[in-house]
Amino acid sequence: MYQRILIATDGSALSKKAIRHGIGLAKAAGAELVALTVVPRYPISYFEGAITISADQIARTEAGWAEKAQEVVDGACDAANAEGLKCKAVVARSDLVAESILSAARKNKCDLIVMASHGRKGLKRVLLGSETQQVLTHSQIPVLVLR
Repeated sequence: MYQRILIATDGSALSKKAIRHGIGLAKAAGAELVALTVVPRYPISYFEGAITISADQIARTEAGWAEKAQEVVDGACDAANAEGLKCKAVVARSDLVAESILSAARKNKCDLIVMASHGRKGLKRVLLGSETQQVLTHSQIPVLVLR
């Protein structure tokens, strides 16, 4: 059925549900897992000219985000390993979350993507966007969306 499953997570309670389901599915299918978190770059252009932010401050902030992201994917892999599954932890750095998820799935030869959707509608969806919708629209492999 599935050989390698990518679980996209941001560390939220909803994405933890995706981790649990992904692990259960991988265990049933005898598949390997890839746990992925995408870390955005510091939004310098938003503050350009308004406040002075040193390169060191930006680097520290991005390093903190990357460290937290690593903890999230390591935790997912620890849970997978506890179930006897092989898991690879991946942290991608990009502002293009959906594109990074699809790229990681291709690079790691995944045949399923598991992710959560917050189910935003109306103006919230327009303002906040939907990475899940972008993945669904552009993925060449099946996507399991949990809510």
